[in-house]
Amino acid sequence: MASFLIIRPGDRADVPAVLGLLDGATEWLVSIGRTDQWGTEPHSTDPRRIKRVTGYADAGSLWIAESAGRVVGALVVGEPMPYVPPATEPELYVQLLVTDRASRGQGIGAELLDHARSLARNEGIELVRVDCFAGGEGALVRYYEQQGFTRAEAFAVPVSDSSEWPGQVLFQRL
Repeated sequence: MASFLIIRPGDRADVPAVLGLLDGATEWLVSIGRTDQWGTEPHSTDPRRIKRVTGYADAGSLWIAESAGRVVGALVVGEPMPYVPPATEPELYVQLLVTDRASRGQGIGAELLDHARSLARNEGIELVRVDCFAGGEGALVRYYEQQGFTRAEAFAVPVSDSSEWPGQVLFQRL
């Protein structure tokens, strides 16, 4: 586990670093041919994505993982995405989880998910949900299953006249 991490609330000053994490993830996805997950363009040059990350910071739903003063991960919790069926009970929803590709394998994502679980427990919430890209041979779905989540609904979001983004909702009971 990544015991070297500090997890703290994020704010507007963290937006460029979070966009950098997202850019790095996108660059890596493109390098392995998985352009169907987040496309090919950097998040940091897309006004819609910049606005979304800034909104996370303004809403107080952004959490930052730091190591030696460097941002190495980000977690966003809040409302489920509009394409996800609503929960039938109070929940904590993981809207975004991204880590630094250079720090891969150090348990940063797991630590951030543990933080999400702690946030839920502190609020008396027993359900944590997340959704993720279900393409790419299901690698991301398997990651969340390894973190203790269970598959729930599969879904598809139209992205053009002829294609859809395959997604999977997963849940964990605390």
